[in-house]
Amino acid sequence: MPAGLGVIVILISLFMLVMRKSAYVQPFSDHFRLVTPLLQMKVSYRRIQKSTSASMAALFPPAQVSGLKRDIIEPLWKHTAVVIELNALPMSRSTLRWFLSPFFFKDQTPHLVILVQDWMAFSTQIESLRVSGNAPAPAHQKNRSILERLPGK
Repeated sequence: MPAGLGVIVILISLFMLVMRKSAYVQPFSDHFRLVTPLLQMKVSYRRIQKSTSASMAALFPPAQVSGLKRDIIEPLWKHTAVVIELNALPMSRSTLRWFLSPFFFKDQTPHLVILVQDWMAFSTQIESLRVSGNAPAPAHQKNRSILERLPGK
């Protein structure tokens, strides 16, 4: 019995590692695609009102986060995220909450908090594509999630 439980724990750990490595954001000429292991979502640049950057600690203050959520977000507090303000979410908030972490949403306004490795390049690229409307995205590169670079606990 303990050996079977150990195998299950190892399989769950491997699954979580694969999930962590498979989330990314990919800009295209008229939209960007947000891909997680359970959701692929296209967001048109016409929906974007503006994009800004903010530290994760400012978006999710340590004093307001407790319990398991604190353990999850604590390694991310020192990183900078891109906050994409939208005129409307591409899906209902309740549907998105089923597939996305609560850390994609800082409050009840329509927006997405996206944490990528190179937030400056991503923010500049999103903003220039939003303003220009239909300029081609350079090389369709995937902006990998910052989560894949975090050390394991």
